[in-house]
Amino acid sequence: MESALLIIILMRIFSGSVDITAALFMYKFNDLEKAFYINTLLALVGPCVLIITTGIALFGLAEKISLLRMICLFAGIILILVSLKMD
Repeated sequence: MESALLIIILMRIFSGSVDITAALFMYKFNDLEKAFYINTLLALVGPCVLIITTGIALFGLAEKISLLRMICLFAGIILILVSLKMD
């Protein structure tokens, strides 16, 4: 197994574990305000994991894909993040 693939898998397991842990904390606190705060913190984790895993994948595929394709992929990620911030 390639090391880049292993790192991506571990990052996704970490991200999923954070989501499940957050849901359990929301259930435990049973308070809408605290759940909102926890959910806000999750909004920071998701995009970070997306950027890190995509960067790792592109680094691992650097020899196989063109520079233009890499630029297009990162532009797509940036557009996704921008669209999330828009009202």
